[in-house]
Amino acid sequence: MQYKTFEEIPVWQSTRDFVAKIYRITENQFKKDFGLMDQLRRASVSILLNISEGFERKTNIDFARFINQAKGSSGECRAVFYIALDNGYITQIQFDELVEKAISISRQLSKFGSYLTASHAKK
Repeated sequence: MQYKTFEEIPVWQSTRDFVAKIYRITENQFKKDFGLMDQLRRASVSILLNISEGFERKTNIDFARFINQAKGSSGECRAVFYIALDNGYITQIQFDELVEKAISISRQLSKFGSYLTASHAKK
């Protein structure tokens, strides 16, 4: 797997779509809870930014650390989805869709991180 830019990485592309979806949902449905909206947006953006920043590091080991951070932020998003569901900010259908997407991203990150750790040379 040789990528010339982080924009080529499939998990980055998936995460970009995920972030856009979160921004659309939180724009209207989280108006009563700015703190939770902000936390969810920051966690989702953190996934995207960690992939991007890790790509620019010199080694795959460094990149893998950023991928691990991104994976943690994916879990944070999932936890916020439960709070949002419990407080009526999202529907069960939205919850299921968002959790499924977050789990998919987390799996992609896990596989990519394992690949990076196993391959010691970047680019």
